[in-house]
Amino acid sequence: MLQAKNLTKKYGNFTALNGLNLSVEAGDIFCLLGANGAGKSTTINLFLNFIDPSEGQATIGSLDVTEYTKETKQLLSYIPENLMLYPNLSGLENLDFFCGLGGKSYTKEQLEALLKQSGLQPDFIHQRVSSYSKGMRQKVGIALAAAREASVLLLDEPTSGLDPKASNEFSELLLSMKEKGVATLMATHDLFRAKDTGTHIGIMNEGVLVEQFESADVSFQDLEKLYLKHMHN
Repeated sequence: MLQAKNLTKKYGNFTALNGLNLSVEAGDIFCLLGANGAGKSTTINLFLNFIDPSEGQATIGSLDVTEYTKETKQLLSYIPENLMLYPNLSGLENLDFFCGLGGKSYTKEQLEALLKQSGLQPDFIHQRVSSYSKGMRQKVGIALAAAREASVLLLDEPTSGLDPKASNEFSELLLSMKEKGVATLMATHDLFRAKDTGTHIGIMNEGVLVEQFESADVSFQDLEKLYLKHMHN
């Protein structure tokens, strides 16, 4: 569903991403681990076509994202670290607005159901987003992904700053998307969440994917040791 082939991004003499090769299939949750500047966000931005690759190719559903920008964007939803919503609108009004931008139309009852399924407390559905916690805003993002019926989910540090309860709820939502066959690529610092939620894990360092494996093949302790080994190299 998602594939990077020798994907590279250079800024002058600096290489932000160097020859990345990875594949994320339907129902996979691929977690990219690494320190700041490791190339995780660059990878996400290349799949979003926010930036152009210097070399290589990023494809979604076998379509090159630089050649089929509109078509590939219709297949995906993106949740950044800080999801931008309109603070003076309610969660339901934000969801309705962004669904409309994507050409989707839902009744009020359907929108309420989508937000409830995403774990937003019913009391907050009609409250202004300015009163929401970060976790609540992220749940609106999950509701939007579900409403768009996206087959690909791109996440850039989505649980950063969330309390443990909200982070755990977010993981449960990702697992529910997994059951629907959604292919997820998530950049994160959270080793525990990657091991607990991910199906595959990649460790990045200085723009290079130095390790990738199935999460079931390592214990959390081994993952931590691998991660620290590469961070010290």
